[in-house]
Amino acid sequence: MEIKKVGVLGAGAMGTGIANLAAMHGLEVVLCDIHEEAVQKSVSRMERFMDKSVARGKMTEEEKAQTLKRIQQTTNMEDFKDVDLVIEAVLEDLDLKKSVFQQLDDIVPESALLTTNTSSMSITEIATATKNPSRVAGLHFFNPAQIMKLVEVIRGLETSDETIESLKQFAEQVKKEHVEVKKDVPGFIVNRVMIPHFIESIRLLEEGVASAEDIDKAVKFGLNYPMGPFELQDFAGVDIGYHVMEYFKEEFNDARFAAPLLLKQMIRAGHHGRKTGVGFYDYREEDK
Repeated sequence: MEIKKVGVLGAGAMGTGIANLAAMHGLEVVLCDIHEEAVQKSVSRMERFMDKSVARGKMTEEEKAQTLKRIQQTTNMEDFKDVDLVIEAVLEDLDLKKSVFQQLDDIVPESALLTTNTSSMSITEIATATKNPSRVAGLHFFNPAQIMKLVEVIRGLETSDETIESLKQFAEQVKKEHVEVKKDVPGFIVNRVMIPHFIESIRLLEEGVASAEDIDKAVKFGLNYPMGPFELQDFAGVDIGYHVMEYFKEEFNDARFAAPLLLKQMIRAGHHGRKTGVGFYDYREEDK
């Protein structure tokens, strides 16, 4: 199936990046959020991102203008009535996702594909909110979506082969590398590997083995990672990692995935990294 028009639901950081990416690669985009202000701020963030690309010679002013023209702004999901693909990027709340998928199922054409950008939640359960789960899949981009090279294409229990192949083709349309997640398990590939990495790093800090700065330095220079575990958690939002750990612990029924005490204390104190400006690099010996 050829995808020409994409609906992006949710104008936060991920929705912004995905909508911008699709429009930059010539696709028509409908960007929807329940808050008009959120949509306006999203487009402003796209403009700032593309301004930097223009300054670096990676994009022309004309290309920027054409990209913005391809983006329809709306607060009404009914405007998804003629899209080929929907990418949901709302809050990581399973009930919320199921609710919007139920609504989308009645709005979009029968041929349209319904996908979620969730980083860890069950595609199969989200798909139960629809009448045709064969067209539902995961399409997990990474932040910032315009730059990060990978997309995880995730099967739900009833996702069809045709849906998966169409999503792989879409990933290629927007110049991304794709991997297929063949089984619907919490965290898919990347988060399944990353979360234990975060947990062990936090435990090293808790135990006084090394500082956050030195653990990050060891990982960057010893494993050649571009960012250390604490830099990455502070950037993404400490609260996001916490919620994924709690979800893993519940879904796998395995205490290995339980959030370390330090992380729980940070969440209770309202230290959420990117969102509050307070993260692991603000942790000090006296906070133990």
